[in-house]
Formats: sequence, structure tokens, C-alpha cells
Amino acid sequence: MKKRLKITFNSPVVLSFAAASFIVLILNYLTVGYSNKLLFMTWHSTLRSPLTYIRFFTHVLGHSGFEHYIGNMSYILLLGPMLEEKYGSKVIIGIILITGFITGVLNYIFFPNTALCGASGVVFAFILMTSFTSFKQGEIPLSFILVAVIFIGAQVVEGVFVRDNISNTSHILGGVIGAVIGYNLNVRTR
Repeated sequence: MKKRLKITFNSPVVLSFAAASFIVLILNYLTVGYSNKLLFMTWHSTLRSPLTYIRFFTHVLGHSGFEHYIGNMSYILLLGPMLEEKYGSKVIIGIILITGFITGVLNYIFFPNTALCGASGVVFAFILMTSFTSFKQGEIPLSFILVAVIFIGAQVVEGVFVRDNISNTSHILGGVIGAVIGYNLNVRTR
């Protein structure tokens, strides 16, 4: 007797995050950018507006277009389920919220003329966290060193030498957050 295959909702936080980001992307197209500016992008708005504080978290759901969305979700859907299985849904929610808040606030403070949207900080947090999945006490995984040098090093170089519309600071901060959380989670579980 053949066993039937079934589709499982294997990573609720990551899948919900990808779906919510897709809905926000469609909404952004339908409103010709207004919804992103209102809710899903940090920019130097007045601190008297409650939306300023909400955007510190929600900017990770906004994306500038399909290419931006696909680039981020490819990594999130590749790495996120493994991390969610290993650390649990609450940890993944925490990483998304912490990364969103820190990148949003620091962008607001240090780059007042630059709007920020997208899940790139979360992507880099996941990338660096993944390199700690086989971490052992008293060791630094070579994979972590290589990932840090390649991904974070590239962001530093691009931030210094390339002038584009990409927030390299958000990528670097996301990577640092992922590395710190990944290291601490693995030290506690040993």
C-alpha cells in the first residue's frame, strides 16, 4: 500500500512571516507605495506619532518590489524552518522582533535621510545563526568564521565603496544579532 504524501505546515512563524510579507508587498503595489510609507518602512518621522514606533518593528515586512521580496524570502524560507525546528517558534519571533527594532531604531537615529524596509537584517541574522547550529562548547566553527568574513565583510566593503540604495548597516546589525543569539542559545543548551 502506497503512503500518501501530505503537505505540512512545518514552520509556522517563518511561513506566516513570508505570507505576511507577500500580502504587504501586494498591498504596496495596490496603494502605489503608500502602505509601505505609512506602516512598513522606517523613515525620520516625528517621535510624537505612534506609527513611528510601530514602524520600528513592521519595516521588516515591507519590500520595495518582487525582486527584493524574492531575494529575502529565498534565504528566510531556506534557513528559517531549520532554525525554527532547532530553537522553537518563540525564539524565531524574538529574532525577527529584536532585529527589526534594533535596525529600525539605529537607522532612524544615524541615517535620518534614509528610509528602510525589508527583511535583509533578519536574513543576515538567520545566516549567522545557522553557522552556530553545530556549535560545541569551547570551539568556534570554521563555518561561522567563513560566513562572517564573506557576508559581513562584503557588507562593510559595499558600505564603504558602493553607493546604492541598500542598507549595509542593517545587514551587518542583523548578522551581529544572529551571531550573538546563536552563540548564546548554543552555550545554554550544552
